[in-house]
Amino acid sequence: MEPEGGKVRAENPFQQAVTWLNDPLNWTNPGGILDRLGEHLWISAAAVALGCMVAWPIGMWLGHSGRGGSAVVMISNLTLAIPTIALLTILPLTFLGFGKPPVVVALAVFAVPPLLANAYTGVRSIDPEARDAARGMGLSGWQVLGRVELPLAVPYLAAGFRTASVQVVATAALASFVNGGGLGQIISAGFGLGIAVGGGQILAGGILVAVLAILVEALLAVVERAVTPKPLRRARGRAARRAAAATGNA
Repeated sequence: MEPEGGKVRAENPFQQAVTWLNDPLNWTNPGGILDRLGEHLWISAAAVALGCMVAWPIGMWLGHSGRGGSAVVMISNLTLAIPTIALLTILPLTFLGFGKPPVVVALAVFAVPPLLANAYTGVRSIDPEARDAARGMGLSGWQVLGRVELPLAVPYLAAGFRTASVQVVATAALASFVNGGGLGQIISAGFGLGIAVGGGQILAGGILVAVLAILVEALLAVVERAVTPKPLRRARGRAARRAAAATGNA
């Protein structure tokens, strides 16, 4: 609130958000931004790790066998069809209870589609001659998968990891619905104060989640580029330009 001409002028939510973010106590107090940021990163990392443990072996094995295209589509569509908020409502009623465990499981389900699809695509995109050469050297099916297909599929795994991580980081704000912590707690606390008083805090929490997701996207984009060979990067760039041109001409 600021005096102006003998009257009191209320700050708009954007001004309130800037004021709230500039208060050092909101960063360092117990339950402040730094604590919530740590919780948010832990929840997101655990969820993506769990998703990788489930999706990558399945996707790579189905890609290796060459018989799982329809299964990948079915699993991806099934997991995409389940709203994360619905899982967050149901899972706390199971043995997982409230807190972080149901949040990690729900977000892991959300992470599965891009991880699974990219693992499958990465293995299927490998030149069949590379597989034949490996088999000609006497490698077993598992050895071909581990020594040939896995290294060549790394760029696709990185792309799926990037997509899943950004989605999970952005969605992890819903953890506050089941007392799971994270930056969403800042938003929930703002709603508890009411829009008039807590509007700035609500907006500040949303800004923090958005900035974190953008930073994760930028960091993992660099990692993905580093593990992607130049010929594949050029091929993807040409495909993207052709798609953009086709869209513009439509």
